[in-house]
Amino acid sequence: MAERLAFGFGIPPTLRELRDRVTWVSAPPDGSLPAEAVKFLPPPDRPNWGFWGVSLFTALLFFRPQDTVPALAPLHLPEVAAVLALLAMVIGRVNRGLPVVRFTPELGGVAAMALVMVLTVPFSIWPGGAMGTFTDVYIKVVLVFLLMVDSVRTPTALRRFSWLIMLAMGYVAMRGVLDYVRGLNLVRGERLHGSISGLMGNPNDLAMNMVTFLPLAAAMALGKGRPLPRMVAAGIALLMAATILFTKSRAGMLGFAAMAVVFVMQTRRLRPGLGVAALLVVLASTPLLPPSFWTRVSSITNAEDDETGSRQARKDLMWEGWRTFTSHPLTGVGAGMFKNYSPPGRLEPWRETHNVLLQIAAELGIGGLAAFIFLVVRAVWALRWTSKAFAHSEEKRPPPKGAGGAGTNEFRVPVTDAFLPDERWQIRLHVAAMWASLAGWFVCAQFASVGYYWTFYYLLALIVAARELTLDRFEAARKATSPARRDRLQRVVA
Repeated sequence: MAERLAFGFGIPPTLRELRDRVTWVSAPPDGSLPAEAVKFLPPPDRPNWGFWGVSLFTALLFFRPQDTVPALAPLHLPEVAAVLALLAMVIGRVNRGLPVVRFTPELGGVAAMALVMVLTVPFSIWPGGAMGTFTDVYIKVVLVFLLMVDSVRTPTALRRFSWLIMLAMGYVAMRGVLDYVRGLNLVRGERLHGSISGLMGNPNDLAMNMVTFLPLAAAMALGKGRPLPRMVAAGIALLMAATILFTKSRAGMLGFAAMAVVFVMQTRRLRPGLGVAALLVVLASTPLLPPSFWTRVSSITNAEDDETGSRQARKDLMWEGWRTFTSHPLTGVGAGMFKNYSPPGRLEPWRETHNVLLQIAAELGIGGLAAFIFLVVRAVWALRWTSKAFAHSEEKRPPPKGAGGAGTNEFRVPVTDAFLPDERWQIRLHVAAMWASLAGWFVCAQFASVGYYWTFYYLLALIVAARELTLDRFEAARKATSPARRDRLQRVVA
């Protein structure tokens, strides 16, 4: 890994390059990692304080105990947890002789976004406010993204972190369902908004987060293992789906539809018959939806059904976002400043663009837009790389010439098959869930101003972490099965 960072600048090799590096070795009958390679993998019991630190930060971010116990607010517990986790990560990497940070192209893109935010501050309509958006929000995103990519480095860590996010979403969804049943936290008496502030305060943001992370719960429910955790995951998925419905968010429903279609397409090989089951659920639940739900959904295309006028307001805001970008194409009006920008003739002052791409373009200019699009493209590329890597590792290939006599039971596999069977199933389900999450988030984000907030960056970190730990396993197995290099293996680290 140190060599990859030193000479490859953190860019993962292509699958063609991986194929060129394949070493053919005798494998156990279950197709797991050869025994001679297992001993070179990172010790599973090595303390990973960075992981526990970023997990604590995430728990504080989503559960928000400071809202329930106001005395905790002055302590800034999330920030303290993030700083301690960062120190633990740096000390651990330095002690193992590694670079201070684990550089990936995605981290470069996040850093580029941060740089653009800072460089455009002097040209902002309110420099203090633009710098505040960076220091109060985005710098924390950069640090937590860095921590996640470095610390979520094993399938076990990935599963634990996914469970943490899923439990947090389940907690918010449970509170939302209870509030809806009791008639609390409703906008105009009918639309559910979040019972906690922050990421999920309004109906659209609440729906977007539920759409984004619901595939994690669905993947856990479809996975292998003990029945109780799978039942818990299924229950959380149902609560999240109900929460999306109760928000009556049009963007949320469009995102949910896109997410569901992609999830079924991605998991159909792992769970045959899932598409038929999903179709039956949709057909059975459709008659149970209230008329008010269909009226709101129909307002997407029928302006007469939009009693609040929000449909036209969103169209006006998107047009004003585009005009702002064309007026300030190089620098924008400053991070978070579109709502404060009030040129003559503005129709919807003091409101966001309600479109993530227009938000970035209007506030950061062409540089920020390029950096953000780069991150979205890299998320797709990372998912594609990991998907193809697992497809390649499971290809049935004949052994090379001279690799076992005719009539014997010996067979050989490439060392890219570097996961135990349960781990392979877990990662493949995780990647399938991330495809669906990315599709759902992207659709919702076309109707929300969420360019600097946590949802996308957590999703991106989960995607990149899966790719990086896959690559680490491949590299460890390759080195372990290369006799010429065994004496040089002092450590194999994530």
